[in-house]
Amino acid sequence: MQHAKLLDCTLRDGAYLLDKRFGDNNIRGIIAGLIKARVDLIEVGFFQDEGFGEGKTVFKNSADAKRFIPKDKGGCMFTVLADHSRYSIDNLDECMPDSIDAVRECFFKVERAAAIEDCKRIKEKGYRCFVQPVDILGYSDIELIEFLEMVNEVEPYCLSIVDTFGSMYQEDLHRVFELIDHNLVSTCKVGFHSHNNMQMSNALSQGFVRMTYGKREAIVDGTISGMGRGAGNTPTELIAQYMVSKLGYNYDIDALLDIIDDHMDNIRTRCTWGYSTPFFVAGCYSAHVNNIAYLTQKNSIRSKDIRYILNKIGAIPRKRYDYDLLEKTYVEYLGSDIDDRAALERLRAELEGRDVLLLLPGSTATTEQERIDTYIDRHEPVVISINYVHSRIRSDFVYMSNLRRYSYWKDDPSYTAQERIVTSNIKTGTDDDKEIVISFNKLIKCGWDHVDNSGLMVLRLLDRFDVRSIAVAGFDGYSYRTGTSRNYATEDLELSNVSEDPGKLNKEIGSQLKDYLETREHHCGFKFITESRFSDVLDGAL
Repeated sequence: MQHAKLLDCTLRDGAYLLDKRFGDNNIRGIIAGLIKARVDLIEVGFFQDEGFGEGKTVFKNSADAKRFIPKDKGGCMFTVLADHSRYSIDNLDECMPDSIDAVRECFFKVERAAAIEDCKRIKEKGYRCFVQPVDILGYSDIELIEFLEMVNEVEPYCLSIVDTFGSMYQEDLHRVFELIDHNLVSTCKVGFHSHNNMQMSNALSQGFVRMTYGKREAIVDGTISGMGRGAGNTPTELIAQYMVSKLGYNYDIDALLDIIDDHMDNIRTRCTWGYSTPFFVAGCYSAHVNNIAYLTQKNSIRSKDIRYILNKIGAIPRKRYDYDLLEKTYVEYLGSDIDDRAALERLRAELEGRDVLLLLPGSTATTEQERIDTYIDRHEPVVISINYVHSRIRSDFVYMSNLRRYSYWKDDPSYTAQERIVTSNIKTGTDDDKEIVISFNKLIKCGWDHVDNSGLMVLRLLDRFDVRSIAVAGFDGYSYRTGTSRNYATEDLELSNVSEDPGKLNKEIGSQLKDYLETREHHCGFKFITESRFSDVLDGAL
């Protein structure tokens, strides 16, 4: 008995990564491939009140979506998702046989009463109705049973178990399904939609198909290649292969692989998704992926720091995303303020009236070393290396504010032998007279996403003193890595999580540099002595 159906929602759940703009050719190609693969249900996008556009999987109603529905549906049912807060059912037209067959009403727990009323209207307009409550694990057992009583009044086509934050284990899925199975009207199917934060998505989907056998007709969701925000979803091709090889279903796996080759490989050049440690942490705390996207852009963040911050902000706020709260908590956590007056006086004695050379870890610190050596010979500056020790250029101080860089260098003899300026977010646990500890809080300036850029923090530190001039080397900016190109002075310094958009990151750093130059107290000489993407900032600010 084939009691389970497969629903592919690539064009909907994957759309978040592309501002919902797949492009007409990709939309039609993916739909044609899914029909050829004999997938049972195809979700083609969203019903929304706004946000429509060419090549986008956003529609006002069935008449609008009809342009992507083929005349021969191949036995597939076509669905869309209507987010309760973004779509008015007043815009929903009557169901048309040659367009959308079903509407999935998605809503947060606080919206459930109003959403159930929308579900009634969806049915009245002739559509099969899916009830899609966000974050099923956010319901207590009592709340879930009470909610099922409301659902039974609608008698929808399907009620979905939605693991919104990818935080389910097998035991959680069994518990929720048994509660639903015992309390849901018998005519209603049960669906499952998961996210892969803890690498459980495919296993949970397989388990769901097995546990529903003989009890309920089931609908399991997937996306091609697991495409979806953050860690992504159950890959359609994986759950389909399981259902073919173990349960005798007749999905065409070759057709699914053709979709990957013809469409998804190209789409992956425009966006990324998949399991990572930060998304695992998000799953542990049932946190919205936007929190992770925000925090991982911080230079000094580590996975355990993300874990702490998500825990600190609380269960309810982390299910949405409040960037101001994240920033405040992040700064409080990393930037414990200290009394650094003695440390500043020690630096004052070394720096006032001197030329200073900042040696940042950009690739030009290596490729233009001769130019740097010439400057040092002529000016005899105080050299401050930032977050690394150059193998061939001597420095008077090494500055550290990046936790990951510190962890890498802290036991290296070339680092421990140096005079070191360390910010207070780094808990060194040492009592070393070569270590000068400066308040992290006093060196950052809010108003940007990357408040902890080390180069800007050092410049703000130097503005405490009346130095004669500041020269900067290795302050290159970022670019996508291609071939042998790199962003850093050595291969060992490269990081895998350089911003997805180097242009945006460079723009923000340039904005911070411009602000520093225009607001600094000590207007000493300032220049780049190696090539920098930020040279044009000097032209406008000096």
